[in-house]
Amino acid sequence: MRVRDEVMAATLKKTVVMVGMMGAGKSAVGKALAAELGVPFLDSDAEIERAANATIAEIFARDGEAFFRDKEAQVIARLLDGSPCVLSVGGGAFLRADTRERISRDGASVWLKADLETLWQRVRRKDSRPLLRTPDPRRTLAELMQAREPAYAQADLTVQTTADYAIETTAQKVVEALASRADVLS
Repeated sequence: MRVRDEVMAATLKKTVVMVGMMGAGKSAVGKALAAELGVPFLDSDAEIERAANATIAEIFARDGEAFFRDKEAQVIARLLDGSPCVLSVGGGAFLRADTRERISRDGASVWLKADLETLWQRVRRKDSRPLLRTPDPRRTLAELMQAREPAYAQADLTVQTTADYAIETTAQKVVEALASRADVLS
């Protein structure tokens, strides 16, 4: 029996939370993974924007990052209380210890780990990243990556992603990683 056939017969017991840097593929891979598992896909940033009736960039500009992170933690907690799904969270969400602990307790975190060049190629033309609105966005991205990787390394599972992987390939690698966790996927 192929892994895909096994997955189709499997049941997701906990929400799978995609974590990692901006550009790692959390949303794209998360959507493919949700389709593969037959569960809903949710994006915490989209949920925050819907609740605030404002974009993430607008919330950052108007209320600051600390306010945004507090609201983000509340939204993630609410989503973890719902039915099992695949949830993509913003790159900074997993930095908060209380959010990491909540995710590990009530879900399973998957770090999509990508190298700097892959991330840069994916985000360099997007103006929707408030943290990269700096004189040297590539350097800022590198600094963010260096600062955040110790927190991401605490994820329950790590899946390497590269520029030459198709979205579906990475999603399949996540399924293979989840298959090692009977508490998440049975």
